[in-house]
Amino acid sequence: ADLRKNFEQDPQGKEVPIEGMIVLHCRPPEGVPAAEVEWLKNEEPIDSNLDENIDTRADHNLIIRQARLSDSGNYTCMAANIVARRRSMSATVVVYVNGGWSSWTEWSQCNARCGRGWQKRSRTCTNPAPLNGGAFCEGMSVQKITCTSLCPVDGSWEVWSEWSVCSPQCEHLRVRECAAPPPRNGGKFCEGLGQESENCTEGLCIQDKKPLHEIKSQNLEAASAIALYSGLGAAVLAVAVLVVGVTLYRRSQSDYGVDVIDSSARTGGFQAFHFKTVRQGNSLLLNSSLQPELTVSRTYSGPICLQDPLDKELMSESSLFNPLPDIKVKVQSSFMVSLGVTDRAQFHGKAPSGTFPHSPRALGPGQARSKALYVPSLAPVAAGRELRSTALFGPLGGRLVLPNTGVSLLIPHGAIPEESSWEIYLAITHKESSLQPEGSDVLLGPEVTCGPPEVTVSTPFALTIPHCADVNPEHWNIHLRRRTQQGQWEEVMSVEEETTSCYCLLDPYACHILLNSFGTYALIGEPISDCAVRQLKVAVFGCLSCNSLDYNLRVYCMDNTPCAFQEVVSDERLQGGQLLEEPKLLHFKGNTCSLQISVLDIPPFLWRIKPFTACQEVPFSRVWRGSARPLLCAFSLERYSPGTTQLTCQVCVRQLQGHEQLLHIHTSILESERDPVSFFAHDDFPAQLGPKAFKIPFSIRQRICATFDTPGAKGKDWQMLAQKNSINRNLSYFATQSSPSGVILDLWEARHQHDGDLDSLACALEEIGRTHSRIPDIPAIPDIPAIPAIPDIPDIPDIPDTELEEPDLAYSHQNGL
Repeated sequence: ADLRKNFEQDPQGKEVPIEGMIVLHCRPPEGVPAAEVEWLKNEEPIDSNLDENIDTRADHNLIIRQARLSDSGNYTCMAANIVARRRSMSATVVVYVNGGWSSWTEWSQCNARCGRGWQKRSRTCTNPAPLNGGAFCEGMSVQKITCTSLCPVDGSWEVWSEWSVCSPQCEHLRVRECAAPPPRNGGKFCEGLGQESENCTEGLCIQDKKPLHEIKSQNLEAASAIALYSGLGAAVLAVAVLVVGVTLYRRSQSDYGVDVIDSSARTGGFQAFHFKTVRQGNSLLLNSSLQPELTVSRTYSGPICLQDPLDKELMSESSLFNPLPDIKVKVQSSFMVSLGVTDRAQFHGKAPSGTFPHSPRALGPGQARSKALYVPSLAPVAAGRELRSTALFGPLGGRLVLPNTGVSLLIPHGAIPEESSWEIYLAITHKESSLQPEGSDVLLGPEVTCGPPEVTVSTPFALTIPHCADVNPEHWNIHLRRRTQQGQWEEVMSVEEETTSCYCLLDPYACHILLNSFGTYALIGEPISDCAVRQLKVAVFGCLSCNSLDYNLRVYCMDNTPCAFQEVVSDERLQGGQLLEEPKLLHFKGNTCSLQISVLDIPPFLWRIKPFTACQEVPFSRVWRGSARPLLCAFSLERYSPGTTQLTCQVCVRQLQGHEQLLHIHTSILESERDPVSFFAHDDFPAQLGPKAFKIPFSIRQRICATFDTPGAKGKDWQMLAQKNSINRNLSYFATQSSPSGVILDLWEARHQHDGDLDSLACALEEIGRTHSRIPDIPAIPDIPAIPAIPDIPDIPDIPDTELEEPDLAYSHQNGL
């Protein structure tokens, strides 16, 4: 008989999460007879018959099916036969618990009784708490958002009324009302009397055979005695209540001896401050030749509610004053603005004439009171400007464009009668929309106005409106609406509807509409499922604040339309902001999940972010169905040293359970060292008149129309032209037109405003494969057959060759025809 000394395999220590499986391997030393194995935990034998969770029968191994906290300990494998008893190395098993967050508490009350403050909610890592080295909960334990409380307004007396007629009691009265203004939001009522009386006969009137002043003195003595006794009784009652209150308070303090006070509340208070900022060389101006010198001085006097250091920084930004109530604006010369907030704050700004667009935004006191306040650090961009283009059009037609907005108007040739000219305009107003979508409907683009509304064209014109929907018929039902003369909105058509009154062609980023009457139009989206996606453009701007050590990051989430981005750029020009990174596209789903915006990876020893502002959360309804204005979240960073000129960080914008975008910021805070980021890809001209406004030369257009408007052996050839241009729906609209091919080509012109892709049109014509001979002098369309002499087309007037042939040929060579 024999038993070797060394185990072939000793059990190894483990760290296992709770409810995980534990397997300890043990291979005893060889022996004759074979050794029997027994397991010890903390030097106590383990009996698997007493614990169903433990199994020691599987090849000498110890298996614990679901680890419990009580299973932590030192495990030893014992091997014995008739000769000897051997003991393995001990294995330490640790069962740990990873921490989990508890539920969020309710939001606290706004800490500011007046003006802007903050409210917070918290959660604890106790569900469960981490044990035995388990990981602590990830994320923030406290969330803090800004809030606004309506300031109390103390009442004030109106002027006294006129004295009344002298009464039989020899007195006359006068009254006044506490209504100038009346007390609001918990404000104090007016001090003093609202009614006053006096003798109207200078004491000569006799009442009950006594002078009136004697009767009054007796009444006053009686009233004084009553007041004295009443005061003594009230004093005794107050002392009794005070004694009872102190007694109860002491008893409560014996049970709870510690008061928990949020240290952040100590920073609140009323503070008065004065600062002045000077900006030069605004790099955001699109016209680089204009270098404005803008000096802004803001002086604040009197108590201003600032409950957090962050609030001071946020209030220093001019854009954040726009949503505040009671703002008065006076416009002087080209751009001189005077702002006052309820007579306690004054703002004075001055800039050289012509520096900025002449579109100051005014908000009267009456309007300001009617609008709900919103937190300035999460505020919509100020509104009020109007973009407008106007041009005089004749029979040759043309194109009207609002530069860098994606909005355009195409007036075809022949739409305006001969020997006539109309002044046509196209406009977008940057203000709150008068169209209020119902239910879950969403405004997908700007309200576009074209006019004059009393004019009717003979050939449909093409209106292009950008939209922010991720086009999918399974997720969206998109409608076109028009505003009536009474200011109401009426349904024109659904994009998928078959109608002969107008036509809508929906591209990924714009909708092209063929119309016969001018007016105000807008696109409304009705989400059919939670997978409906609203495309948002995310852009980050930055600039130094009035404090030389602070730097402000402003993150905008706006509709993915050029006009929304241009509006943000215009506002940032006024604030001296700089685009720090190419904007990115965020797919925001209609799944009711909120939007989170956070600043990450800030260099720890160079910069710090103001407390409670690293992450901001925006409710779903605020993004999906809120104001059409771009959403703004402001972050304030502070550098430790003035020598720090480089900022590197990341801005994360994500929808919970949805899409996420990271913007990598690497910039210099000094304007002289900053690399500019371009804004717009195209340089649009507001108006193009005559043949130069069209990509297809007029003579070639006439021949194409004459050819494809003629019925062929295989049906209407214009239907094949429509099919090759991806127009497969509502063909009955084109059938009602005098020249279906001409309207299809107008739609092609509207869709290809910037690319002018004549090669694709040439390929479409080539694939139709008609059997006629080729058109001469058109080298880019090699297999187009020759077209017979142009017949009289009723909707296109005859124009002498001397007017159009020579310019058209030169223009066709420039565009590839």
